[in-house]
Amino acid sequence: MAVAGCGTHTAQVLDRNGATVAVANVLTEVEWNRVLDGTSSARALIQPDADCCGRLGRIGSWKSRLVIFRDGKYVWDGPVTDVTWSLGQVEIVAEDVSVWLDDRVPHANKTFTNTDLSEIAQWLVEDGFAPDDPGHVVEIIGKAGVSGSRSYTAGIGQTGDHLRQLAEAGIDYTVIGNKILLLPETHLVSVGRLSDADLPEGLEVSEDGKSLVTRWIVAGSEESGVIGSDGGTDPYYGLHERYIEMTEITDAASATAAAKARRRVSSVVPVFIDTQQVTISPLAAIDVPSLVPGWALDVTSASTCRRVTQRLKITGLRVTETGGDENTPGSESVQVQVASTAAEAA
Repeated sequence: MAVAGCGTHTAQVLDRNGATVAVANVLTEVEWNRVLDGTSSARALIQPDADCCGRLGRIGSWKSRLVIFRDGKYVWDGPVTDVTWSLGQVEIVAEDVSVWLDDRVPHANKTFTNTDLSEIAQWLVEDGFAPDDPGHVVEIIGKAGVSGSRSYTAGIGQTGDHLRQLAEAGIDYTVIGNKILLLPETHLVSVGRLSDADLPEGLEVSEDGKSLVTRWIVAGSEESGVIGSDGGTDPYYGLHERYIEMTEITDAASATAAAKARRRVSSVVPVFIDTQQVTISPLAAIDVPSLVPGWALDVTSASTCRRVTQRLKITGLRVTETGGDENTPGSESVQVQVASTAAEAA
């Protein structure tokens, strides 16, 4: 059985065609994360040596990629978005490949009618990268199971914003390396198990009451004038209503479907378990590279007054390693965020 272990990282910087720009021979700090329905980031702090200092000077934002390996396994990849050179060190900050979509707009007029949201999301990504592809792959893990009608106009709106708005209507996405994964919100395949023994410093269980919405009202495009709604007064929570405009929606059925999808995840107060302030034990029965947002962990904890025994969706991962110094040994820290919403409860 795989265990978390104490990983050792290596990193390299490549240019857009894949040629090696520099290898981090002395990697003093590294941090990378993964997120659900958003763009992840990474950071590497490199101490130049005689062989790589000149090469490190050729790193450039957007023209270079930071690639990170953990125990030899490829775990993170994305374009460099910030570089700082200072005396004795070079700091590189990068974001995953989806960050390009924030700098892209739709390149064609496109209308979808009663189409699964996974197909719409795939078109948004492929269209966004069509004029200039830094290297990406789209993989549909499963259909969203939510259909809708959408219309996009060339040059209107950022593609990244369109994709995030679609993710609020019934589909999830995450990025691993250069691969954009599309999966249904109801995807709950477990990749491991955590208990109090795996979290020796304890954990934090919290509710987000402000996220509760028992009735959603969704308005489509101004031209269509459509409005859809779903939900009402909950016998336990009362009435919590929210209105939102989704201008790419073109018919009432899609507006109603979007309202239903939103209520599916907001109709109970979500519970979050965050290990951000603690480190998962190296003996935990999990494989760190397999901790992918959108998948799940089986969590059992009685360490707080709020007992938890259920399968929870991974919403974020953060891994850091410091090389230490002559006085302080280096170490790896693995933190994971999981959550339970109405969709997971169902």
